[in-house]
Amino acid sequence: MQFLDHNAALGELDVLRRLPKVQLGPLNVSAISVATNIYRAGQCLKLKMEREKLSKYDLSWTAFSILYDLWICNSLETRQLAASSGITAATVSNVIKTLESKELCKRDVDKKDRRLVNVTITEKGISVMQDLYPDFHQGEMEIVKELSLEEQETLARLLRKVIKGMQLSTK
Repeated sequence: MQFLDHNAALGELDVLRRLPKVQLGPLNVSAISVATNIYRAGQCLKLKMEREKLSKYDLSWTAFSILYDLWICNSLETRQLAASSGITAATVSNVIKTLESKELCKRDVDKKDRRLVNVTITEKGISVMQDLYPDFHQGEMEIVKELSLEEQETLARLLRKVIKGMQLSTK
């Protein structure tokens, strides 16, 4: 999937022509542009990594995200996985079933509170991540190759700020 800067900018500005001038107030074209491009970048990232890196392991982006969190933390409760991945508990449950069927993680119901389910990465899951991650990281570097290190750090800081703002507005 490729988006040309010129066409993307035209699409962002085209919204001004298409929206009715009824009770909208002034439009923040910068906000439209930022939100649109965050979405486009996220979709391009997901598709590129699934196609070029994760398909070798038959993993979706969501499955990889959960497995990555387990690799880093070893064990997490399903609510923590949902929050970390930005998905619903039901989606986490379905993805965990798939990862369990591949023997990449296992579930344990908390003995004190049966509503809580802890998920732990297996040895096979660790092995997959150790094999997969160097290639995945190569993909991460390819994605930002047009940015200087300073631009990468600035973009990461700004995106964390956007994410924090969205988290505050949903509470």
